[in-house]
Amino acid sequence: MKISSAAFVMSNSDYKACPKPTLPEFAFIGRSNVGKSSLINMLLSKKNLAKTSSAPGKTQLINHFIINDAWYLVDLPGYGYAKVSKNQREKWQKLISSYLRHRENLTLVFILIDIRLEPQKIDLEFINWCGEEQIPFSLVFTKLDKVSRAEAQRNVLKLQEALLETWEELPPLFTTSATNGDGRDALLEYIHQLMRSTE
Repeated sequence: MKISSAAFVMSNSDYKACPKPTLPEFAFIGRSNVGKSSLINMLLSKKNLAKTSSAPGKTQLINHFIINDAWYLVDLPGYGYAKVSKNQREKWQKLISSYLRHRENLTLVFILIDIRLEPQKIDLEFINWCGEEQIPFSLVFTKLDKVSRAEAQRNVLKLQEALLETWEELPPLFTTSATNGDGRDALLEYIHQLMRSTE
């Protein structure tokens, strides 16, 4: 899939105020500081479309971008650690869960995982919650350029093994680097395939 246009549409604190659900929607979410905004910018070949920050918790709202006038990319707040109050974190949790449960045109959620780390409890909990809620998702490992090939393979395998304790079948999995563009074509092609299958 070629990206010919990508534009910010709106930010919301309530899924009911999101754009009319007339186009397929692909959401991106991950633990705070997983490199989500950098990955989105790499995917869309736009340097500052999604706001990046070295401080976790930069994304605080549901952010919609329209791509090729054909689908929405949705940037969701990160789950887990961020320098905000417990009350604010609970608000984000409610915001995320209500969007994921009720957004009728949501085609897929890309759950981002930091490939430098061994399986994190918070990631496994979120993946299992999506499974329980029957929310379709894929796993996207980020920061591939920060580790050796052997370490990357080891950490991907460890996460797969952890999931296979409770899952019979694993979701599609991608490895990416926002720095050098690894995984970009595979992700865009996957989105393209899913859009064609929902036509």
